[in-house]
Amino acid sequence: MTETLDLHLRRMPRVALLDLATPIQRLRRIEAALGEQLNGIGLFVKRDDVMGLGGGGNKLRKLEFLLGDAIAQGADTIITVGGRQSNHARLTAAAAARYGLRCELVLGRVVARDDEDYTENGNIILDDLFGATIHDVAGNVSTLAVAEERAEVLRASGRKVYVAPTGGSSSVGCLGYAACASEIAAQSAAQDIHFQHIIVPNGSGGMHAGLSAGFAGLGAGAAKVKSFAVLARVEDARRGTLEKINATLALLESPGVSPDEVNISGAQLGEGYGIPTEAMKKAVRLMARQEGLLLDPVYSGKAFAGLLDDIANGALTPGQNVLFIMSGGIPALFAYRKEFRPGE
Repeated sequence: MTETLDLHLRRMPRVALLDLATPIQRLRRIEAALGEQLNGIGLFVKRDDVMGLGGGGNKLRKLEFLLGDAIAQGADTIITVGGRQSNHARLTAAAAARYGLRCELVLGRVVARDDEDYTENGNIILDDLFGATIHDVAGNVSTLAVAEERAEVLRASGRKVYVAPTGGSSSVGCLGYAACASEIAAQSAAQDIHFQHIIVPNGSGGMHAGLSAGFAGLGAGAAKVKSFAVLARVEDARRGTLEKINATLALLESPGVSPDEVNISGAQLGEGYGIPTEAMKKAVRLMARQEGLLLDPVYSGKAFAGLLDDIANGALTPGQNVLFIMSGGIPALFAYRKEFRPGE
């Protein structure tokens, strides 16, 4: 099955943004800190935060296929959308710089914050360093509509423009995490470790969708992936993720999956996207102080908080192995400086 999935993936236009497979590491100090409540569960992380380009992060996997598609179509410019602190926007700008494409970012004020830490620090500094043109729009404006309008203006001037959606989570972008599923399967076999659960955050849904499509294509089952919603209400996240899984499977010429194979929890969303929770802050500090690793406050911090809650509530079968995907987004920590001041 791995050969079939890899064969389909090799047929897709793709650029190289990752040097090597990202490592899988065991969280031994967190296991020791959790003690008996773990019930023999093995905790592992896949370090998708350590990719070299642009500060690293999960969006590079999607961008391998998105830029491959853009270049195959003859594009000289890529436009994408997101929030002010979008990790996808940062990495799109970095990847575009690597491949000599012009990049424009349409960034909405989707989080109700106007402090300088949030509006001028973190990812937004890096967007400019990578040479992107930034369009700052109000939170009640459709960033994708603005991006499409801008694309038409540029096309009229002779530019060839490729528009990528929020999070890079089109079916083409999701291929990046279908490829990641194949990578995990190979690492699992090489290390003789079977992972019963794969845990990820769910923003635009591309990580969950790509992994589920990949594992379905491998015959391992889409349902082994569980995500924690950080952007949309769980019903909306489930519906959108299912659509993306099946659209990705269609590209891979594989059968679709049913709704009951899409496992998403809304327990860690809190008051909404980009709004900190106490559980997230505790999870970020635990990972930092026990393992020296950095979760981000918007995505992986909430998802790891969800995993910790599942462990505390006995929701996982004793003795099983869990793989948490560290998705990156570290620059956003600097935009949330006040949430992590001593005593906060």
